[in-house]
Amino acid sequence: MLNLLLALPFAAALAIALAPGASRRTTAWMAAAAPLLGLALLAGHTPGVMDGQVPGSSVEWLPQAGLALSLRLDGLAWMFAGLVLGIGALIVLYAYYYLSEEDSARRFFGYLLLFMGAMLGVVLAGNLLLMVVFWELTSISSFLLIGFWNHRQDARQGARMALTITGMGGLALLGGVLLIGRVAGSYELDVVLASGDAIRASAQYPAILALVLAGVFTKSAQFPLHFWLPQAMAAPTPVSAYLHSATMVKAGVFLLARLHPALAGTDLFFYVVTTIGAITLLVGAWYAIFQHDLKGLLAYSTISHLGLITLLFGLSTPMAVVAGVFHILNHATFKASLFMAAGIIDHECGTRDLRRMGNLRRYMPYTAALAIVASLAMAGIPLLNGFLSKEMFFAEALEAGDPSGFRIAISIAALLYGVFGVAYSLRFVHDAFLGRGPRGLPVEPHEPPVWMQVPVAILVALCLAVGILPGLTVEPVLKTAVSGVLGPAAPDFSLAVWHGWNLPLAMSIAGVVGGLLFYFALRRLFALHDAMLRTWGRHLFHLNVEKLFNAAWRYTGRVAAGGIRRSLFWMIVVVLVVGAMPFLGEQATLLAGLPGPRPMPPLGWLLWAVLVGATLATVAWHGKRLTALIVIGATGLMVSAAFAMLSAPDLALTQLLVEMVTIAMMMMALNYLPKQSKQARTPFRRWRDALISVVAGAGCAGLAYAMLVREPDQALSAELLARSLPEAYGANVVNVILVDFRGFDTFGEITVFAVAALVVHAMLRWARLRPDEVIPGPPVQLPIPADLTQLLFPLALTVSIYLFLRGHNAPGGGFIAGLTIAVPVLIKYVLQGARAVESTFGFDYVRGISLGLALAAAGGLGSLLFGLPFLASGHLDLELPVIGHLPLASALVFDTGVYVVVFAGALLILSTMGTVRRRTLEAEAMD
Repeated sequence: MLNLLLALPFAAALAIALAPGASRRTTAWMAAAAPLLGLALLAGHTPGVMDGQVPGSSVEWLPQAGLALSLRLDGLAWMFAGLVLGIGALIVLYAYYYLSEEDSARRFFGYLLLFMGAMLGVVLAGNLLLMVVFWELTSISSFLLIGFWNHRQDARQGARMALTITGMGGLALLGGVLLIGRVAGSYELDVVLASGDAIRASAQYPAILALVLAGVFTKSAQFPLHFWLPQAMAAPTPVSAYLHSATMVKAGVFLLARLHPALAGTDLFFYVVTTIGAITLLVGAWYAIFQHDLKGLLAYSTISHLGLITLLFGLSTPMAVVAGVFHILNHATFKASLFMAAGIIDHECGTRDLRRMGNLRRYMPYTAALAIVASLAMAGIPLLNGFLSKEMFFAEALEAGDPSGFRIAISIAALLYGVFGVAYSLRFVHDAFLGRGPRGLPVEPHEPPVWMQVPVAILVALCLAVGILPGLTVEPVLKTAVSGVLGPAAPDFSLAVWHGWNLPLAMSIAGVVGGLLFYFALRRLFALHDAMLRTWGRHLFHLNVEKLFNAAWRYTGRVAAGGIRRSLFWMIVVVLVVGAMPFLGEQATLLAGLPGPRPMPPLGWLLWAVLVGATLATVAWHGKRLTALIVIGATGLMVSAAFAMLSAPDLALTQLLVEMVTIAMMMMALNYLPKQSKQARTPFRRWRDALISVVAGAGCAGLAYAMLVREPDQALSAELLARSLPEAYGANVVNVILVDFRGFDTFGEITVFAVAALVVHAMLRWARLRPDEVIPGPPVQLPIPADLTQLLFPLALTVSIYLFLRGHNAPGGGFIAGLTIAVPVLIKYVLQGARAVESTFGFDYVRGISLGLALAAAGGLGSLLFGLPFLASGHLDLELPVIGHLPLASALVFDTGVYVVVFAGALLILSTMGTVRRRTLEAEAMD
């Protein structure tokens, strides 16, 4: 069930991507189905989780590396999964009314569901390495969401900044997780949490803590890395409401809670986490007061509340952990409602500038009422949820550990937080809904559609319910979540509105009164509407990025200023140095003692002679591009023949088809280039290049020779041959290697191929050619009947399907079959032109690439149904009434994905090359 819960958002995102013709309403319903069904599945686990059970599932992936697809649902994961799904469902409803007709609902909801799935993966992961994978996926998907309005420069900059900062933190977190796994002996979360004493006693504990906290602080926007979060306000408001209430920025404090039993309990943890949390608490609150943008004010207040949660986990007492978890819940509800209220104001007023607002309660009374209640919850006013967790915070600050000076400093910071929190909450309420105004709004303010207010009303109702009846509403949830953090050490507590007259209550009163006085004193004594505080972080970030680009330009100018020739020179030199290192020192005799060469038949000598001759001819005629290309084709043909002679038919077929396709495409590409290539300027460079080429070739030849003359029992091939049929159910070991033993490599290779095809497509699509330039395509129609190409295609298709279906047990496979079907289309292009190619198939090649990658991923995931690791070949034997015995392997689905990607990628490049001129001329005509 946990696997299904995690898969729901990704499946919904895929369904939306594959339904381009769906209406906005249908797309929204498809997006809402994932969180709603997820909540239903989560509800099924709720009784067991509340009773202390920890449902889980685990599928081994790379057991040698400690990586497993492990999921677990303890109290903490249950609470966060509820937040992610519950607020996610409300965000989908809100976004349906927020997005304009010009915005792509399909793209938006697809990104949102991708992010939802990534966040669910973080909270449900039972393996730390798996959690890091989903952690990085949250950074990538948030980058897409923040930069959704990619026509705006601030959105692009905010997305890049968020990805850079959180991405660096993710790399640091990976390092910390690897060290934790080394100390604990496992990456499984149950083992890690039980190894807290060993981790804290380890000499690597300071490094572990520093790396993990780097990931936490960057993701949860802690000082001094907090500056990225306000820049992310360029995202659509539904994104801001989701990322900054229940998901993205909460991932950091979730990890702090998740690893609390393993990392907390030392003075280093106490002082570092508490100090950073206290500084962030005050910096965020102070800057929030002076923001003129509604979302900017809320962004800095989010930073402050994240600092509060971090500080509480830094204190590490059981009740401080309770307060931290409680404030995560409270902040999610009132902050999501406030962001959505800010989006309503922006949507219905045309601006988020507080200086142009005022008195909006007369135009938007219902929105004003909801936003005011949520603001009071944020300020910590009694009978609202924020008051309860704020009082708990004050109580824990007053009892912070020794020394007494540190306790006093934390108490002062807590009191200042109370004052500043009331001040910026009052700024939100007063400047938007009270006072005079509005002033020159672009549109007349009015209430939004009723259903756009419903998500805000639900969250505000929760704020009231928790604030008035905490024991009945949130206490069971909070106890369940705290038990997921502290386990048996979880304290016994009860929530109530009134605890009598005590010092925390006095601090709350002082904070409210002080906040009122401070805010109105600022308005009277200071031109609040003229002030705008900006942090140095954003300026330093852009300064560093600019300097990095300048350094890259200088480096590129020195290394690659001579074009591809110089780049190849340095690449080969580096490869030679790195490749030679294992053979230096004690390894100098690594190749010694190899047996002598084996006898070679006359045909082998003939192939070798032609191959060497073609290679030397390529070197001699490389300046003449067309001649060199023809000779290179001869070289490839001889390599293919050599593979066939060495009993490698799969390689021979692949090499032959690759030569046929690439040589033809390269001949088309020659039309862009001069007939002759530039020669080396000096004899020294020619001899230098010759020497490096000879050394590199000799090194490759030596390694190839060493592999060929090894004894069969010493070669890896013997083991692969022995395991191919019994474990992967395939007699063709080459195909088994591609789709099973090294299936992940193949998946990466087809991804690279897809990316290369898309890059070529993009470059040629937007190419600006002069009208007099020669473009790819047959300059003269060849006098060959079109009927021949029509006959050739079904024959090639038949051969392609035949090679594909037999690939698991005989020479063939998805890659060869994909190239086979591309060959007749290539011939048709040469004979009839690009328009004939475009009319051959009735689907979009870009979507074909996406479909192929999706099929390949589905084939890998299908292995899980057989209880096997990702991309391992699962096998099923069926006995059907008419057909009889039918063996099925999950590798066939993966190979189908390879087939589609290769075919669609090759034809995408081909069709784009043939339409450059037409599209370019049309674009010039439009200009």
